[in-house]
Amino acid sequence: MDAIDVIRAKRDGGTLTPAQIDWVVDAYTRGAIAEEQMSALAMAILLNGMSRPEVARWTDAMIRSGERMDWSALDRPTTDKHSTGGVGDKITLPLAPLVAACGAAVPQLSGRGLGHTGGTLDKLESIPGWRASLSSAEMLDVLAANGAVVCAAGGGLAPADRRLYALRDVTGTVESIPLIASSIMSKKIAEGTGALVLDVKVGSGAFMKTAADARELAETMVAIGADHGLRTVALLTAMDRPLGHAVGNALEVAESVEVLSGGGPADVVELTVTLAREMLAAAGVTGTDPADALKDGSALDVWRRMISAQGGDPDAPLPRAAETHEVTAPSSGVLTTLDAYGVGVAAWRLGAGRARKEDPVSAGAGVVCHVRPGDRVRAGQPLLTLHADDASRFDRALEALDGAYTITESGVPALLPLVIDRIA
Repeated sequence: MDAIDVIRAKRDGGTLTPAQIDWVVDAYTRGAIAEEQMSALAMAILLNGMSRPEVARWTDAMIRSGERMDWSALDRPTTDKHSTGGVGDKITLPLAPLVAACGAAVPQLSGRGLGHTGGTLDKLESIPGWRASLSSAEMLDVLAANGAVVCAAGGGLAPADRRLYALRDVTGTVESIPLIASSIMSKKIAEGTGALVLDVKVGSGAFMKTAADARELAETMVAIGADHGLRTVALLTAMDRPLGHAVGNALEVAESVEVLSGGGPADVVELTVTLAREMLAAAGVTGTDPADALKDGSALDVWRRMISAQGGDPDAPLPRAAETHEVTAPSSGVLTTLDAYGVGVAAWRLGAGRARKEDPVSAGAGVVCHVRPGDRVRAGQPLLTLHADDASRFDRALEALDGAYTITESGVPALLPLVIDRIA
């Protein structure tokens, strides 16, 4: 085959054949197609889209570029969750041990943060001694013993996606829904889980800003799951304000432990329990309510064992930033907005996130939100506390927060519901 013929077919609005898709994904993974040719094809896909059969075959070709994991040796069904990312989205941390405490196994392969959205591995690495990299055998051991594991994906999982993801990032093709959906689903299907729940975020702090775009992405991913025999459900959830109070690595770990201890912010608890119920139902596990497992301490017990199994010390003090700065209310009234994107960028500038994949992150940096939209505040009351290792970072973080919150004499916040829709 010839790369130019494949590019022309999609450029002119045609449908790629299964043979064309198989060839182009394999050839690109092997380095037999030039970067500029794959860039042209990615742009053609962005502009002209893909049919459901094309997306399914593209995903399958990326899966077949690497290994597939197998959890058949476990004595319980497997289920997993994927979030499209947001601000304060620490849900994986309490969710994985909670679902495990209810009788399913959770093989969670997670990533690192980039830009204003945090990464699960960065958060967990703030726990002294915890390690993200495990072999397949080590993953199986941790799963068999504890029911949950959260770690980095190995290099053999969907290598075609790793190459294409990097290319999309520098060619303005990140927004292509077929390519986003196939990227996420190729890794999740290759991961070998028996059921999958997708948390597709909507709002200023999410990749998808509107419910319509989020719904299109969710429907595409659910269809891919169905076409590959994977039980898949998607929830559209709010990301117009931060999730919980804490935004930043160690800060979010501490808040997650609060949730596992039976406390924590109401929205984090609600979303964790909602997703846990969906994961258990998809896996066919009945008889235990996740809300009870938070209250009775069984989920916290799994968390402690899971962290210990990966070298972490669940009792060790978490890192704290050297400097703090309070943002206070300029007037009295009702907090009607607290923009997720502004808070996320502030946390990033404080050191909690990275601009490039190779950048380090600060474990203790971030933002703590003391009030939520709808709360009444008084002039001078602390709204946010900024945490950083270097006080020189505060000015840039404060710039990101300029206009990110609104206080009015009276009013009701125009917020998205926490769970907007369910797609199955």
